[in-house]
Amino acid sequence: MTLLHLSLSLFSCLLLVLAPTFIDSAHVSDPELIVQEVNQKINASRRNLGVLSCGTGNPIDDCWRCDRKWEKNRQRLADCAIGFGKHAIGGRDGKIYVVTDPSDKDAVNPKPGTLRHAVIQDKPLWIIFARDMVIKLKEELLMNSFKTIDGRGANVHIAGGACITVQYVTNIIIHGINIHDCKKRGNAYVRDSPSHYGWRTASDGDAVSIFGGSHVWVDHCSLSNCADGLVDAIHGSTAITISNNYLTHHNKVMLLGHSDSYTRDKNMQVTIAFNHFGEGLVQRMPRCRHGYFHVVNNDYTHWQMYAIGGSAAPTINSQGNRFLAPNDHVFKEVTKYEDAPQSKWKKWNWRSEGDLFLNGAFFTPAGGRASSSYAKASSLSARPSSLVASVTGNAGALYCKKGSRC
Repeated sequence: MTLLHLSLSLFSCLLLVLAPTFIDSAHVSDPELIVQEVNQKINASRRNLGVLSCGTGNPIDDCWRCDRKWEKNRQRLADCAIGFGKHAIGGRDGKIYVVTDPSDKDAVNPKPGTLRHAVIQDKPLWIIFARDMVIKLKEELLMNSFKTIDGRGANVHIAGGACITVQYVTNIIIHGINIHDCKKRGNAYVRDSPSHYGWRTASDGDAVSIFGGSHVWVDHCSLSNCADGLVDAIHGSTAITISNNYLTHHNKVMLLGHSDSYTRDKNMQVTIAFNHFGEGLVQRMPRCRHGYFHVVNNDYTHWQMYAIGGSAAPTINSQGNRFLAPNDHVFKEVTKYEDAPQSKWKKWNWRSEGDLFLNGAFFTPAGGRASSSYAKASSLSARPSSLVASVTGNAGALYCKKGSRC
């Protein structure tokens, strides 16, 4: 390799590492605004990042994982979000709450030191864990606004019982948690704030259920084997980023949009980025209704029926993903258009741009390819699909040791 080629290669790598490319979650009327903000953020990151030796090209991870003192700067994570959920600050402006007790014996009068006691408080809180623990929730964990659940530094599992519900609240971050084997619960009283509890009917058994929630970020979680969905967002939820998660062993993975007739979901915007859709998955990665969905730089290594589907004319912008089709020739197609004849779905806006298709995988597009059609479904700049392995290589809950890079 000549010196010129080496210099160009290094320069290209630096650009990939440096570019965090954040985009506002508000609707974008002019696609050029996206380019302008991307360039501004690239230049800002060049000034602020400084040391590049631990950079991966994943803009979220490169924002905080280089810091050996991450445990002393935990709340800085809130400034690293990207995509439509980038304004989810969680408990950034509040105190640290340390969970010391994994029990969940009383959903109405939770014991101080438990996760349930932490998430229902009215004030902003950044919730961490004193040690490794398995939390089996008696009933749904109803979160109050401005909360972060941060599992870094401990091996935390929410498993074997009910799981997390984000209902009519805002500014939620869920990071670094293993959530699996969630069960249906309900027909019980559950507290959702210090001053209120109410009767809950049967829950679906999702790992994370977002119901009328906004500014929500689910990052670096390992999710599997739940009664219904792994991450579902319905009933007018919006401004959501689902990133860096490792999803496995599940049928209906991700539902975005309540029903074809529920038109309030037309304003939904969700970014799905840097996730690994792994072994044992069947379908809905995601399944979308109405709304605008940016599916970018994910690694799809397993599906049994299809990867990305939808109904009710959602706009789906698939960029820089890697799709490895199953060996069964019947299920090579990435996409599934549901509940509409071709004469209707061919007018929807679904595009594939820069995706990598392996083992016969293919994406059936719909509508035009004009950038203006996808402005509301564009939330960050995609890396080349050849980099998907590196930017998703650490998907899922991380092993973080104090005093070391995470």
